[in-house]
Amino acid sequence: MKRLTAFFYFLTLVMAVACVACEFRLKPSEEGDQVWQMHVQRYDRLESRYLTTGDFAALQQMNTDYSIETRTLLEDMLQLGEVNDPTINARFLYFYQDTLLQMVISDVQAQYADMSDVDHQLQQSFRRLLKMLPEVQVPLVYSQIGALGQSIVVGEGIVGISLDKYLGKDYPLYANFYDEVQRQSMERRYIVPDCLVFYLLSLYPLKNFDSCSQQQRDEHIGRVMWVANKALDTDFYKTDHVRKADRFMKKHPTMSVKRYLLEEPL
Repeated sequence: MKRLTAFFYFLTLVMAVACVACEFRLKPSEEGDQVWQMHVQRYDRLESRYLTTGDFAALQQMNTDYSIETRTLLEDMLQLGEVNDPTINARFLYFYQDTLLQMVISDVQAQYADMSDVDHQLQQSFRRLLKMLPEVQVPLVYSQIGALGQSIVVGEGIVGISLDKYLGKDYPLYANFYDEVQRQSMERRYIVPDCLVFYLLSLYPLKNFDSCSQQQRDEHIGRVMWVANKALDTDFYKTDHVRKADRFMKKHPTMSVKRYLLEEPL
């Protein structure tokens, strides 16, 4: 229970910072096409080129092809200032010259040279999710390199994965900043489950969160995790509240998933 409460606090803290207003991207017209064409946009590769070599062409592409993602990174995650500030690019480059961050950039590019497994799991999971929640918009998913802050950032129709937070529980640098419990979820296998949970939380937030009890908050995250498990087609999340959600839905087979997520926990 303590672990669940801590995890919920972590999720809600990140969501408070990461839920930023974003513009819609043009996507295929058919939902099925959206899912099967779903793959992680490798914004992190452009970021790495600029931050390690100062490649101005990479920076230009970041600002033109990924303007929303760049604004989110600079203004909301790193809080370096406004993206239109004439000095922002120099500050951005200087910020990542830290030896530890340069090591992280290198390790991210090595570990995530290939993300086809993540693409496949995203496609399969969102295909199942749309069967439960057909009204859900398939998001644009991209990868980035943060500064060991947020794991997932969510905007309107966009989900960003900070690969620097998924280098493995035994990654040496993590021990300096995170406890053992936190490090358990900093694995590659958590990427898609985290994307699902954060995205669902943004679409189906707990109403009156500030006035809700911790029990209600835990129950809501349990419901979201239960839906994520169904989308993943595996019992990835195993908590008391997830098991409670499973028992409830088995007893109420006619209840829609949307209604269950929207109902206020008792």
